[in-house]
Amino acid sequence: MDAYRAWAEIDLDALTHNLSEIRARLEPRVRVMLVVKADAYGHGAVAIAHHALRCGVSAFGVGTSGEALELRKSGVRARILVLGTIVDEEASAALRHGIEIGLHSSDRARSLDELAARLGERARVHLKIDTGLGRLGVLPSKALELLELVHASPNLELAGVMTHMAASDGMNDEFTLAQLRVFDEVLALARARGLLRGWVHAANSSCVFSGVQPQYDCVRPGISAYGVLPGSMRSAESLRPVMSLHSQVIFLKDVPAGARIGYSGTWTAPAPTRIATLPIGYNDGLAWRLGNRGHVLVRGRRAPIVGRVSMDYTSIDVGQIPGVCVGDRVTLVGEQGSERITLEDLAEQVGTIAYELSCAVGKRVERIYKGGEELAELPPTLLVPRASAHVPPRNGAHELVPQERT
Repeated sequence: MDAYRAWAEIDLDALTHNLSEIRARLEPRVRVMLVVKADAYGHGAVAIAHHALRCGVSAFGVGTSGEALELRKSGVRARILVLGTIVDEEASAALRHGIEIGLHSSDRARSLDELAARLGERARVHLKIDTGLGRLGVLPSKALELLELVHASPNLELAGVMTHMAASDGMNDEFTLAQLRVFDEVLALARARGLLRGWVHAANSSCVFSGVQPQYDCVRPGISAYGVLPGSMRSAESLRPVMSLHSQVIFLKDVPAGARIGYSGTWTAPAPTRIATLPIGYNDGLAWRLGNRGHVLVRGRRAPIVGRVSMDYTSIDVGQIPGVCVGDRVTLVGEQGSERITLEDLAEQVGTIAYELSCAVGKRVERIYKGGEELAELPPTLLVPRASAHVPPRNGAHELVPQERT
């Protein structure tokens, strides 16, 4: 019998492979900023980040300063960027720990400049240009004005310029090309005025795997590193799923025809059968919408979920599977024998995206890390930590040099 009610197995060798697949699509000079927000999409950001560093990843993108500080406390000294925005109360801790911050407005630039002066720090910022996502970022028409403000602020350092692609299909969508044209126009003007510093970055997973050009200085893959591609770019054969999700049979009951199972009795046994109860529910990340629709794998065979998925438990019909016992492993995402259930399969079944399902895997689900001895095959220069890949000395001793592009 397994030791956990529910657990996710995280395959670090699969992560190694996926990072290598990402690197194979990049020019040698292009860095990888791995996105590990939302606890690395449910995979466990601390363990993922430490292994990714061994594989040559240069920096990490997160969603909140809290996520950044968790990495710092675990010993991650690489560059960390809060890709979105922060609230005022978070700024002091972020600056003290060398966290780089996405910049979207002149008001934020001024407040960070003042705060950095009081703390005796230098705030490293990445200007975000809204080229079409419409969520965060300065409008292209205001970008140069904000770059001028950063350039003139004694306590701000421009560590990068970025934008965010809106189309889930990357370069296969014409809107991506339109966004890149707008971004390039702003970059050209900034370069002409001597305002461009730091890493320029735009590409996410869908862009990397659809052949984005230009790649700039850095790419920001997220879900692809964990074995999933967004949008219609489904199930790339070159990627391996990093997460599998498991539980175990905790109770068995033989029920007669007509027995009702679960809240509101939404499933009725059409004939005598055997019901297995699993100690996993929607609080653990099993989508409620899979009730009476989903399947799991037991003894290498598919068993239907019957009745509603509840907060802590789920029922399955194992009447057609011989020999099921209490303690049998049940796979909700992953492989058993010749059968396989993927995050994409479940997402399609319940009308959502794979991101939501992996991010929903709850805190009660133990993460079990496997593998990790092998490293990605990367250019030798990327296996040696660079000064620019790590937290720079305080008080502005480190200066980023603008990079030439063709």
